[in-house]
Amino acid sequence: MRLKVNHEARLVVLLLLTPALLWLLLLLVLPHLELGILSFRERVAPREYAPSFSQYATFFEEPLYWHTFVRTATMSIISTAITLLIAFPIAWSIAKILRGRVKAAIFVLCLIPFWVSETVRALGWMILLRESGVLPGLLVSLGFADSPPELLYHDTTILVGLVYTSMLFMVVPLIGAFESLDDSLIEAAYDLGGNFWSVLRRIIIPHAAPGIVSGCIVVFMLTLGNYLTPTLLGGKSSLWFTEQIYTQFITRFNWEQGAAFGFLLLGLSTAIVWLGLKLSGQKFGQVMQRS
Repeated sequence: MRLKVNHEARLVVLLLLTPALLWLLLLLVLPHLELGILSFRERVAPREYAPSFSQYATFFEEPLYWHTFVRTATMSIISTAITLLIAFPIAWSIAKILRGRVKAAIFVLCLIPFWVSETVRALGWMILLRESGVLPGLLVSLGFADSPPELLYHDTTILVGLVYTSMLFMVVPLIGAFESLDDSLIEAAYDLGGNFWSVLRRIIIPHAAPGIVSGCIVVFMLTLGNYLTPTLLGGKSSLWFTEQIYTQFITRFNWEQGAAFGFLLLGLSTAIVWLGLKLSGQKFGQVMQRS
């Protein structure tokens, strides 16, 4: 009888997991396998291909490609760090300081930008920062500039857009981590002579470490793979690696090179996430529970 119950329970679990497994297989595993095959071949004639590593060799031989690759990784790390610094006090205020309607109102304010698409959000920044936009006109009116400055198409503008579009994905896991922290621990630390920095370093940050790492992983991967925001706010000089991938696939119809670039970006994100987990001493399963 027990064996029959166990068999039925396993069958139910399998049926429940089937949609997720199909989703992973059809939309993640198979496309990545196809891209992997594409990246290791070279077109030698129309509809004729040969195994080759030339697509990866091209990446290292062309300075523009690896320079854009390194720049994208650096900007993504900086964007993630800035997002963490801004989201940390916001999440702490929502979780531990604010109460009632004010708490709900602040959280809703964090959600409002995500009620519209990323395209609309990026275009909003363009309207605000372009030479004939609101902010340059305000600077001229206040006497800070003789003529409207061009605030678009700079690295700072790209960082602002990336932080803005990914803030919620840092705030939510931090709120979850802070809400599980017992206030009595903080009170006890102050009673024992601790100050703000020692409490932050020894109690708050270690307790919130899974939430911090989880938010950083999500924000970094979203930022690294972002195409629209760097392209619109940075213009042709954005030098974002996803733009190189788009160019190879859509503009040049060079799917082999685009697939190789895609796998290089995947390898970069995997390596940095692994390094972040190692440096923080966190386990992937523990971190994902906070996501």
